[in-house]
Amino acid sequence: MSTGAIIGVVVAVLVVLVVLAFVLRPAMQRKKLRDRFGPEYDRVVEHSDNRTAAEKELAEREHRHSEFDLKPLSPTAQDSYRRHWATVQAKFVDSPESAIADADRLVTDLMAERGYPTEGYEAQLSVLSVEHARTLEHYRKAHDISERQEIGEASTEDLRTAMVHYRELFTDLLEHGAEPRKDRETVRKEKTDV
Repeated sequence: MSTGAIIGVVVAVLVVLVVLAFVLRPAMQRKKLRDRFGPEYDRVVEHSDNRTAAEKELAEREHRHSEFDLKPLSPTAQDSYRRHWATVQAKFVDSPESAIADADRLVTDLMAERGYPTEGYEAQLSVLSVEHARTLEHYRKAHDISERQEIGEASTEDLRTAMVHYRELFTDLLEHGAEPRKDRETVRKEKTDV
């Protein structure tokens, strides 16, 4: 085979690889986002003008999320939150409206202690969706019932349902996510050691 033919084959292979990279990259990004966001991926795509815009929004959520200093709770703090939750649940029997407000406050306090922003419900949803997408719909439903309760449109059964939804998010926040972040120097060192 001549040198020109070899160069032609190499160029053709490189062109095919570049084309494949452009074709496969969006598919790989889509799979990564689907795996990370679960049902939230489908929800965002459904409420967006197009899939590309939805995926861009989810990638932006990941970026914002990475800027927070999220941290797991100590075992002592976890036990304290569990005791507080048990108190809120027990209160539900005699005062469901008050217990729902307390459950919402306790979830917000837990978010704050973990390092999540707590200003604005939509901002909370956005940031929580990155590590807690599988329980996010519980938060939406609980919040919706809480708002209806504030204007007197939620039954006791609705409030019981809200309590169950708050408990799902509470448990997820208490037990999952926010692996300790490595400082940049440690990450840099690990990359150079490889």
